Amino acid sequence: MLEVGAKAPDFTLNDMHGRPVSLSDFLGRRVVLYFYPKDNTPGCTRQACAFAQRYQAFTEENVAVIGISRDSVASHLKFAQKYALPFVLLSDPDHAVLEAYGVWQEKKSCGRVSMGVVRSTYLINEDGIIENVMPRVKPDTNASDILAYLGKEA
Repeated sequence: MLEVGAKAPDFTLNDMHGRPVSLSDFLGRRVVLYFYPKDNTPGCTRQACAFAQRYQAFTEENVAVIGISRDSVASHLKFAQKYALPFVLLSDPDHAVLEAYGVWQEKKSCGRVSMGVVRSTYLINEDGIIENVMPRVKPDTNASDILAYLGKEA
């Protein structure tokens, strides 16, 4: 994983509408960049809905929220529509960005070893520098934990 104080790697990925979005588009704003394994799974749905429920608090602080997974643009669109997600979801099918941020890792489940996304979140400051790293976050508390870090929620 990348470390606090490092320059966040820039990237361009397609959003749920097929439009290219770059991290550099958000210079001048803080960005919550959260990486998750898969659309429409229980943990990922709870995490996305928690960000959606607190989205107003993030926008009041001029903080953009971006979710990234390997899912397709079409999958992201269905996921965003189903749960009325008000933030950007980006598709990284080749896991290039997932690898650049160190969240594409070996995982063990039921005795099987495979590569996958480790649920993690980065807070990037207005200048594109990593301000906070949250590895192996919990889906139910991730959004609240970030707001608490920002001094907005206990």
